[in-house]
Amino acid sequence: MEHVIELEIGGMTCASCASRIEKKLNRLDGVTATVNYATEKARATVPPSLSAQDLIAVVQKTGYTAAEKIAPVAATSDPLRDRLLISVALSVPVIVLAMVPALQFTSWQWLSLVLAAPVVVYGGWPFHRAALVNLRHGAAGMDTLVSVGTLAAFGWSVWALFLGDAGMPGMTHPFSLTARDGDAIYLEAAAGVTTFLLAGRYLEARAKRRAGDALRSLLELGAKTVTVRRDGHEQQIPASGLRVGDLFLVRPGEKVATDGVVVDGVSALDLSLLTGESVPAEVRPGDPVTGATVNAGGRLTVRATKVGADTQLAQMARLVEEAQTGKAAVQRLADRISAVFVPVVIALAIGTLGFWLGTGHDTTEAFTAAVAVLIIACPCALGLATPTALLVGTGRGAQLGILIRGVEALESTRRADTVVLDKTGTVTTGRMSVIAAVADDPDAVLRLAGAVEAASEHPLGRAIVAAARSNGELPPVTDFHATAGVGVRGRVEGVLVEIAAGAPAEMSPLFHVDDIATGSGDVATGRGHAATASGDAATGWGHAATASGDAATVSLGAATFPGDGVTASLEAATWVEVRADGAAVGWLALADAVRPTSAAAIAALRRLGLEPMLVTGDAPGVASAVASEVGIASVFAGVLPSGKVDVVKGLQAEGRTVAMVGDGVNDAAALAQADLGLAMGAGTDVAIQASDLTLVRNDLTAAVDAVRLSRRTLAIIRGNLFWAFAYNVAALPLAAAGLLNPMIAGAAMALSSIFVVLNSLRLRNFRPAAAASGS
Repeated sequence: MEHVIELEIGGMTCASCASRIEKKLNRLDGVTATVNYATEKARATVPPSLSAQDLIAVVQKTGYTAAEKIAPVAATSDPLRDRLLISVALSVPVIVLAMVPALQFTSWQWLSLVLAAPVVVYGGWPFHRAALVNLRHGAAGMDTLVSVGTLAAFGWSVWALFLGDAGMPGMTHPFSLTARDGDAIYLEAAAGVTTFLLAGRYLEARAKRRAGDALRSLLELGAKTVTVRRDGHEQQIPASGLRVGDLFLVRPGEKVATDGVVVDGVSALDLSLLTGESVPAEVRPGDPVTGATVNAGGRLTVRATKVGADTQLAQMARLVEEAQTGKAAVQRLADRISAVFVPVVIALAIGTLGFWLGTGHDTTEAFTAAVAVLIIACPCALGLATPTALLVGTGRGAQLGILIRGVEALESTRRADTVVLDKTGTVTTGRMSVIAAVADDPDAVLRLAGAVEAASEHPLGRAIVAAARSNGELPPVTDFHATAGVGVRGRVEGVLVEIAAGAPAEMSPLFHVDDIATGSGDVATGRGHAATASGDAATGWGHAATASGDAATVSLGAATFPGDGVTASLEAATWVEVRADGAAVGWLALADAVRPTSAAAIAALRRLGLEPMLVTGDAPGVASAVASEVGIASVFAGVLPSGKVDVVKGLQAEGRTVAMVGDGVNDAAALAQADLGLAMGAGTDVAIQASDLTLVRNDLTAAVDAVRLSRRTLAIIRGNLFWAFAYNVAALPLAAAGLLNPMIAGAAMALSSIFVVLNSLRLRNFRPAAAASGS
């Protein structure tokens, strides 16, 4: 069975290095590899017959270093920075002497040679070494251009000093931004180009580290130590020592050490570090918790359910890192151009030299133009265009709870014109909630019902308990008994409480709803007793509702459950009857409530050019009620899991590019079929694996942010590539025409790479939809 191997690559100096390693790895039978210059990593899918050592051997034969895993080491110094500082100190006097003729004292040129030599040899060694590696393998890369250009300028100067007239005492020459004529030396060009390019590479490396900060901070979010309870004793151990099933403590202000379930305690968790969600989430016994979230309230006891690489934090980091190895279609075009670019540039430099000499120009003028062509043409910016934008974009996404699986996902967000939304767990919360209570004393009825249901594990029961506990502690229940498919009963404070659940028509002989109220005068009847339904809506806890004796006056329709912040139609509700000592005392309506942000998110998706559609296995009435509430016009109801795939295929057959948002096992096939799959983070692992984007934040606005961030990242990539291409297209003719001094060409080339990286870093300022005011 195929498996994935990830390697840390050392010695790469440009995108051509990454391309060469990638080609060598892909020549192995059954290997599909991607090498990322920005992250300095290789990711390969290999057959069982190959191991990491086989891949490492190939990389080493190509002239680079590789290791399956490199432990982080605290470096005391940065070799590139040290090389740069020395080069700056030595090259500045050389450049100043060349640019200011008034400072050119007798034999100044010899001092320039002494100062420039270490810069060209020692400072430029990374370029020369890479050029030698390329030469050994019959290849030419961007470093080849730099090495040949600087050595040519230095070699010409040495020849002119020792064998020409440039070494004569009293020799001076003016500084020129274009080609020189007459007897001239280019020590300032050789030293200046080397220093500029070293500075560019150092700033580029720093910017790449900044671009990867989000991923590194994500990896560092986890708790370092944890207090576990073993054999009845508490002990502090490294978080890496946790095992599935361990009980561990989370005190106020501490991080949750790993994914688990709350066993004891009530608190609020700050999820902002992991999901970008600023509102703390309340947790109680039985609620799941995620590692790296911060306990903002009381003391919790948690049972570990996932550890190590299986945790949500580890999966997030893995998805982000995988995404950063991808290449956009436009970048793949850039790679093909880069593969032939260097030989073409060398040929162009030789042609430039020949043309200038052939047209009767001075040898030094011809030489200047040829060297400028070599130096200006380095397409480093092309190699940085995609990976730096991906580094920043995916890192920023991780901070906001959006995991982008790869560049293909970015390209799909741009093309998508239709978004298919699963209902349960996506548009709705996926959890039943009490949305209305009909009784003389709704609080008392809810308290009795909650006390009995506290002993039940039924989803409806848990919803009733959650609503009841919001009003205070519940009394104990005795003589509890549950009958599957019928209901539960128990004695609370001496009262026998019975709860029956089901469709309204089946639920109670005292309360039978023939028609959910849509206006005044709709009638609810049962057993010869008349119950009049008046008004359109019941707001809050059964507003204006009584249930006494033989007659009940009830207000039905759209209901709001106070304090929950969600609305739902009673047309989609499940009704529960509560009886006390045999007499009906009230009814509770429960529904899978719509998420409070769903309507706004769907409106935002529409503004992004996506037509929303709802697909669900629920009945048409329920589906239509939810769709109407959130503003969706197109509904596919009563759809089986396999039917969701057919819905997506049908839309694709109409020529639509379909995005699918879902969270369950029954959504996985449709997520995979869609052109763009977005999985809600609280969903199943199979749904997440089938998707292109994972929304860790369980909020549909995360889908809006995912589309916006993906499109913005792709736009940055395209902008980077455009300017990188435009730079070379504009600069090469100027250099060939002798209008650029080699030193100025080197500075311009370094600045083009820095520009691409800084442009990518703008993605760090991306704001989520809630803060983006209309975007």
